[in-house]
Amino acid sequence: MSNLQNLKIEGFKPLREIVFENLREAILEGKLEPGQRMMEIQLAEQLGVSRTPVREAIRKLELEGLVIMVPRKGAYVADVSIKDIMEVLEIRAVLEGLAASLAAERMTDEELDQLEMISYKFKRSYQLDDIEGMIEKDIEFHDRIFNSARNEKLVQIAQSLREQIYRFRVTYISEYNKAKELVEEHQAILETISQRDAEKAYEVAAKHIENAGGHMMESVLKGKGHQGI
Repeated sequence: MSNLQNLKIEGFKPLREIVFENLREAILEGKLEPGQRMMEIQLAEQLGVSRTPVREAIRKLELEGLVIMVPRKGAYVADVSIKDIMEVLEIRAVLEGLAASLAAERMTDEELDQLEMISYKFKRSYQLDDIEGMIEKDIEFHDRIFNSARNEKLVQIAQSLREQIYRFRVTYISEYNKAKELVEEHQAILETISQRDAEKAYEVAAKHIENAGGHMMESVLKGKGHQGI
C-alpha cells in the first residue's frame, strides 16, 4: 500500500471529515490506485488515527463512487470502466451547458471579471507549458461558472461526476496536442456569457466538454488513463 503523508488539517473540522478529505485526495491523485484494497488498520496507522474515522470515511467514499465494498473481502478503490467514463461525459456535457446558460443570466459583473482573469491565467499557463497551472485554472474556470449559476443542486451533482473522472485529467491535458483549442473554447464560453446569450452559452459549453471528453477517451483507450497523477 502506498504511503500516505500526515493528515492535512484545515480549520476545526471533525476528525472523520479530515480523514475523509485526505483519503479522497489520495484516491483522486492516484496515491491510492484503482483496485487497491483499503485496509482500515494500515490506513489508520499511516494517518495516525484510530480505525473509527477511517471506517466512516470509507463509507462516505463509497457513497461518492470512489470506493466499492466487496462482500467478505472489504473495501477497494473503485476502478472506472470505459462505459462509466462515456456515461459521465455525456451527463457532464449537459450539466456544463446548463450551468453556462444560467451563468449568462445570473453572473454578476464582478464574477464576469473574475472569469475573464481566470481565462487569461489559463492561457498564460498554456503559453508557459505549465500543465499544473492549466489544470488548476481549468478547475477554477468551470467552478466559477457553476457557482454563478446560483443552483446548489447543480453544483453538487456536477462535483460528484467530476470526481469520478478526475484521475484522468492530468493525462489528457498533458497529452492534448491541440491544447490551444482549450484556450479558444474557454474564450468562446467567456464571450457568450459576457454577451448574456444563454442559448449560445449552453451550446459552446456543452461542445467544449464533448471535445475534451473525446481526447480523454483517446488517452484512456491508449492504456494511459490509469497512471494516476
